[in-house]
Amino acid sequence: MATASKQSPTKDPANGSVRVEIFDQVYNLRGSDADYILKLAEYVDAKMRAVSEQTSTVDSVRLAVLAALNIADEYHLLKRSVETSEPEVRQRASKLASALDEILQEDRRAG
Repeated sequence: MATASKQSPTKDPANGSVRVEIFDQVYNLRGSDADYILKLAEYVDAKMRAVSEQTSTVDSVRLAVLAALNIADEYHLLKRSVETSEPEVRQRASKLASALDEILQEDRRAG
């Protein structure tokens, strides 16, 4: 189970389900990659526990929403970072492609 105590998760290959524990609640989740599901469950569990340590609430639904907002913030910061670096990456790729084209043209002339 995906918890801070690192108990063993239960995988059922017959139906592709994985039994995980997130913030002391057990969930049977299905997907094509059990290890990935376990990583996600561990991540969510860790976020909920971190939020729990920072707030005085014991309401698990409230903690889940706060953890989800935290995860959404991380996602949007990463997305913004990728989007702002995209023009730089495209420009660099274009310069590299031009340089390669020049080398290939020189090689054809010499050959």
